[in-house]
Amino acid sequence: QVQLVESGGGLVQAGGSLRLSCAASGRTFSIYSMGWYRQAPGNERELVARIDLHDSTEYLDSVKGRFTISRDNAKDTWHLQMNSLKPEDTAVYYCNAASYGVGYNWGQGTQVTVSS
Repeated sequence: QVQLVESGGGLVQAGGSLRLSCAASGRTFSIYSMGWYRQAPGNERELVARIDLHDSTEYLDSVKGRFTISRDNAKDTWHLQMNSLKPEDTAVYYCNAASYGVGYNWGQGTQVTVSS
């Protein structure tokens, strides 16, 4: 199993920035893809950003140019730098890791609230 712990959520004004971090423990050697999802009330969970072991990245169209995902392999952590935040970015953000033999692993979620 892989355990994930998120940090860095909070309340910010529109146009501000936040940085989310995810720390993995357990069978981290099995992880091949790391990412962030979010879910707003009444909406389905959606992929925000993902990075793989080759540092290939994928972003939700609405966050391109504003959000950046990065990883620190030595520390088994990854981050989501969120700039120019908008009220529509308000959601619970979930850290995610895809690992061989287990599938998807999820963090507990962290609230991001952007006020207008």
